Amino acid sequence: MRPRSIILVIAGLALALLSPTVAAAGSQTGAVFTLSNDPAGNRVLAWQRAADGALTRAGATRTGGTGTGADLGSQGALTLSGNHRWLYAVNPGSDEISVFRVQGTHLTLVEVAWSGGDMPISVTAHGRKVYVLNAGGDGNIQGFRRSPSGILHPIAGSNQPLSQAAPSPAQISFSPNGENLVVTEKGTNRITFYDVAGNGAAGPPEWRSSAGETPFGFEFTGDGTLVVSEAFGGSPDASATSSYRFRPNGNLRVVDGPVFTTETAACWVAITNDGRYAYVTNTGSGSVSGYAISASGELTLLDGDGVTASTGAGSSPLDAAFDSSSDHLYVLLAGSDDIAVLDRMADGSLDDMGSVMTPDGAVGLAAY
Repeated sequence: MRPRSIILVIAGLALALLSPTVAAAGSQTGAVFTLSNDPAGNRVLAWQRAADGALTRAGATRTGGTGTGADLGSQGALTLSGNHRWLYAVNPGSDEISVFRVQGTHLTLVEVAWSGGDMPISVTAHGRKVYVLNAGGDGNIQGFRRSPSGILHPIAGSNQPLSQAAPSPAQISFSPNGENLVVTEKGTNRITFYDVAGNGAAGPPEWRSSAGETPFGFEFTGDGTLVVSEAFGGSPDASATSSYRFRPNGNLRVVDGPVFTTETAACWVAITNDGRYAYVTNTGSGSVSGYAISASGELTLLDGDGVTASTGAGSSPLDAAFDSSSDHLYVLLAGSDDIAVLDRMADGSLDDMGSVMTPDGAVGLAAY
């Protein structure tokens, strides 16, 4: 293990021992995490999740890097591994990503690695493969392979450009089978994608035009349907959502959309584990729009007015994430500095279950 990594492990253990608010591993049903994005020292904030979805604050852990203090305009600033044992966080102020070992709400900082570019804003993982999206400068992606102990090793040939220089990217994510990477570009109205080789290296970028304007956040269903929010430049009541699938030849085709929300600035996306429902947060309207997803990937708005849940005027909903059962949807509210707790019903409707406070400037959301 590298000397710096040994120091980080010791420091992480010391912080955990010093913090009386960190819950003992295994003492809760699950956890919710967000990122302070503080330029004076970035931290991951943790909440213990009860079976009914209620949240109890459970401490904070330093990332070893810095934030920017400003909205990143991205989805995926925090990402949990599929087995919930690892948490990855971006440090956009110091051009680094952090790796944590997860035990309940207890986080141990294992690694802080250079992101391979400027201002990382989104990170994704598939098995031990980890990719980060850098938005600064011309923008690029960089891949790593995580060792069993949590150390990140750059993958040769994985540093790739975006579709063009400085396209204002929003998110990076693996497809469910790990064979493709997808990046949304707000400035070019493009969805850029990369083939991923067996050794984890991404090929050169390919791209297609987005079905709607200003593609932003997205998520895949388990069977490979890609659901993308479209902010339409923040025009009032003009946002939408579209769906896509990869063809066998590796190209990306539109399945449905744009399907309009009738709301403003649809930006972040969360999908239930069974792939039946997708939800987009409308930052400009203070609302959440739900969609039913058909077996073939078509989208149907759950509510005619586009409002499946209201988070309140001026609440500015950003990131959204489901718990491991998809029974509870958590939404980060930038305007009110809260995390809203929404209970999902069997028919896809959402009930307000209250909220917990977050620091001003928080970004990213991960839950299990």
